[in-house]
Amino acid sequence: MFSLIGIVLLAFTFASTPLHAKENQSLMIVIKQTHSIDTFTTFGGQTIENVKVGWESYGELNEDKSNVILITHYFTGNSHAAGKYHIDDAEPGYWDAIIGPNKAIDTNRFFVISVDSLVNIGAFDENVITTGPASINPKTQKPYGLTFPVVTMRDFVNTQKSVLESLGIQKLFAVAGPSMGSMQAIEWASAYPQWVERLISVIGSGSADAWTSAYLEQWTVPITMDINFNGGDYYNLPKEQWPTLGLTHALAMITQSALHPNFFIQIGAQIGYTPLEEDALQSISAKPSIVNWLMGRAAERAHLMDANHLLYLVRANQLFVTGMQGTLEEGLKQITAKVLLIPATTDLLLMPYHAEKIDSLLRANEQSSQLEYLSGDLGHLEGVAGIVKHANTIRAFLNDEAPKAANSDNE
Repeated sequence: MFSLIGIVLLAFTFASTPLHAKENQSLMIVIKQTHSIDTFTTFGGQTIENVKVGWESYGELNEDKSNVILITHYFTGNSHAAGKYHIDDAEPGYWDAIIGPNKAIDTNRFFVISVDSLVNIGAFDENVITTGPASINPKTQKPYGLTFPVVTMRDFVNTQKSVLESLGIQKLFAVAGPSMGSMQAIEWASAYPQWVERLISVIGSGSADAWTSAYLEQWTVPITMDINFNGGDYYNLPKEQWPTLGLTHALAMITQSALHPNFFIQIGAQIGYTPLEEDALQSISAKPSIVNWLMGRAAERAHLMDANHLLYLVRANQLFVTGMQGTLEEGLKQITAKVLLIPATTDLLLMPYHAEKIDSLLRANEQSSQLEYLSGDLGHLEGVAGIVKHANTIRAFLNDEAPKAANSDNE
């Protein structure tokens, strides 16, 4: 059970380098790479200079570059979707169960690529390359802070598009992602329908409805209320004066939002939690053991993350509507891709009604849509830690008219 915690808290978490992961028996050893954009114009019309994002890939690009699958990551995730950077890493990438040789997303056939988002929350993770509020503004030589432009799902998509185009890629066999990654995948299919042949949306949504937008705002409150927040201007101060407590509370809220009560009940049983604990009874300053457990796990991750970046990610989610032009209906009408929707039945964050609405609208417009449900006790996180339950569904969806592999002549 506790090996899952690394995933849970990342969720709601090279000279002459080849363009693919090296395979060591069944383990893929991955090499992180950097893509630079001199000047990037946001969806909101502002410019960002010297943008850098990290990316990694698995499998080989075939001759006509028709075997590309883009994986778009979730809120507190990054481009590390599969494999390991080092053989002794504690955990592989978050979708390693379905990405790799002979897996559902088969790297013997597909070239799979993933990109770190702008304003990635893991701003201080050595394996994350991103541009955001913690980055240096070339014009001032100081960190941007809250002067960084607001960014959207379209901006995440456009930085990914820039990476793909730098590799000579002009078409995606499929785009797939969970949660916020699902939003990016849907935006890809709507904004650039000529690029996308297949779309896999896992635990996702086509737009931030009123409930979701208000719910997400709660994640920002501990940060902005932290006495050390200082209007987002804290980078020149010692780290002990950063809004780390607020960030930790925000990460705890995100983690609980992403899980189902059954998971917490199981953890409570493992750590011996009971409602009437002596410490909590004797002192108002003491916390129930399950609260200490949750806050402790959040604190373990906070030092790799940035509070301002979290605020920007929340806003990107709040601003999302498929197509970024008006209504969900209008955005979905632009999609020509075959669509596979996989919500989780126990998801209390992006509840199944989000996927069901997409499915209903697509079908009403006689567009391709397949709806399958994930079951289990992990809630929203089923789409990350439990995705292997639908490995065969994904494999079948992708095997329809699958392209030739890079080494197909030798098969």
